[in-house]
Amino acid sequence: MWLPIQINEQSAEPLYYQIEVQLRALIVSGQLAEGMLLPSIRELAQSLKCSVITVRRVYQDLESEGLLRTRQGTGTYVAAVEQDDRDRYRLVAVVEAFEIAITAGQRVKCSREELEQIFREQLEKRFKDNV
Repeated sequence: MWLPIQINEQSAEPLYYQIEVQLRALIVSGQLAEGMLLPSIRELAQSLKCSVITVRRVYQDLESEGLLRTRQGTGTYVAAVEQDDRDRYRLVAVVEAFEIAITAGQRVKCSREELEQIFREQLEKRFKDNV
């Protein structure tokens, strides 16, 4: 099974974190349905060209959050996620993305005003048809 997860080796974010954030988003958004069998740790590690240890950590973290469940001998499955949890994770994902973007802006010495302007412009661009 192929998962639409991409890693950026140039990113300052750790590899496991990049994978975890994307897999969490796929689950919370409903793109991966409850009960769906995920690739084995080894299969996902091979497809992403990373270590088995990295993928094992992602699966363990998401299992401890209640988003995955593992059945010995059969594999790892997407767990049932209540709507309240979906909403919470959805908002957390957006906040995390903002934090990453703000940090990137600060690294290149953007001012608060510049970041706010960029944010407003991007909102206008994305939602121009919804006005």
